[in-house]
Amino acid sequence: MKIKDVAKKFRLPKHDITFYGDSMAKVENRLGRRQGKLVLVTAMTSNKYGVGKTTISIGLADAMNRLKKNTILALREPSMGPVFGVKGGATGGGKASLYPSDEINLHFTGDFHAIAQANNLLSSVIDNHIFHGNQLDIDTNKIFFKRCLDINDRSLREISYKIKDKEIHTGFNITAASEVMAIMCLSKDLKDLKTNLGNILVALNSKGEPVYAKDLHVEDSMVVLLKEAFKPNLVQTLDGNLALVHLGPFANIAHGCNSVVATNYALSHADYCVTEAGFGSDLGAEKFLDIKTRVLGKNPDAVVLVVAINVINEQGSFEDGLANVRRHIENLRGVFRANVVVAINRHKEDTDKDVDRIIDLCNELGAKVSVCEAFTRGGRGCLELANKVVFATEERYEMRHVYEMTDDIKTKIEKLATKIYGAKDVSYSPLAEEKLSLAERLGGKDFFVNIAKTQFSFSDDKDLLGAPKDYTFKVTDVEIRSGAKMIVPIAGNMLLMPGLAKTSNYLNIKLSRHDEILGIF
Repeated sequence: MKIKDVAKKFRLPKHDITFYGDSMAKVENRLGRRQGKLVLVTAMTSNKYGVGKTTISIGLADAMNRLKKNTILALREPSMGPVFGVKGGATGGGKASLYPSDEINLHFTGDFHAIAQANNLLSSVIDNHIFHGNQLDIDTNKIFFKRCLDINDRSLREISYKIKDKEIHTGFNITAASEVMAIMCLSKDLKDLKTNLGNILVALNSKGEPVYAKDLHVEDSMVVLLKEAFKPNLVQTLDGNLALVHLGPFANIAHGCNSVVATNYALSHADYCVTEAGFGSDLGAEKFLDIKTRVLGKNPDAVVLVVAINVINEQGSFEDGLANVRRHIENLRGVFRANVVVAINRHKEDTDKDVDRIIDLCNELGAKVSVCEAFTRGGRGCLELANKVVFATEERYEMRHVYEMTDDIKTKIEKLATKIYGAKDVSYSPLAEEKLSLAERLGGKDFFVNIAKTQFSFSDDKDLLGAPKDYTFKVTDVEIRSGAKMIVPIAGNMLLMPGLAKTSNYLNIKLSRHDEILGIF
């Protein structure tokens, strides 16, 4: 089906849409009149291939539309880092996939390129001010803003270069982890975007005073580069249902949620919006619930927790995996007080005995549960889940946040570490202490906390599996992102620029004799 026909089926206003051929489009940031219900899809702790959140999200939305519940997806845009790295593509799988998947996984409509260009323009302007006489008295040893690139490249983590007689030590982040990406995801309109870009802390001067992007007068040029990328992308599922795919991957080193404008657009043009948050509920869902909902002005009406038996088994043992699932459910129901439905992403090799053990755990904890076969059956394999989710959205609840915005920065970090991650306390490196003191001095007390940590464990150590507790959570560094209104504590040895594995997915990607792209999966 052509994308214009899908848009017509969902009664989107024609004047909102700019078509990119027959399969993709962009929509204007204009809200409709509906006030849809919001369904968040999250997961247990991930393995390197993921748990299947996107596949379940697509299957669920297709199933809800089969039940005549007008539903639009609002998903994250894939980064090319994982596409050529270990994980591969991120457009679902089997019969629960997006179309056109290859284009979405690769350059798509150029959003990530625009973000990288705007980000790197700011870096270039910083260097230019230093080259032409340090007009703003920039301390070259206190430049915080980094360049970015949407490819895994470990050699760019640290770079040095000279501007006249001044040596600059800096590095690259992957585009998904750049502050410009976070600002794009959390801004409500172009005016808000410009203000937030101008508030990026780029450096300190020789007196220790902050230098912001607006002091360099670059925010207008950055907005011009980002104007089209700020519009959500419109594609479809294999069932011919609408999906808004826009920004926001990597919940381990970013906040891992798609844009506020895309979610708002879906909510205002449908009765239900199904969205997702990256990696486990300790990462993407926590950041969705503590950060995005405060900007969005709406809490999810139901939360779906995806679990998979193969991922449970990789937590050390099946018992350890069940303990991991237990903590995710208890966090969502006990800490956030959310309405939770557990979706068992069933694979053909799964045994009935193992499925029953998960069901028994859910029944013990009072969580609804459904066995799903989205990959093999698409929406038809998620009809039971869809019915339970619709019912869950009708149950009223008062969601709680982990921390209050009035808490100081360390209190926010420590509440996350103890309430969500199971730690007994938090330690800070001298560098982290220095950055936190600076953040407090610059007004960061009022910011969100967006912890960067491993996706393979509740803790800061990827080898602590299951549901670890009574350990010390280690904060080794801190990034101050005043434009995005975030403090980013970096835990353990987490890096904001990944590297390729010894055997990565780029080895599988080929162009066939008929110019068909193979191997992204």
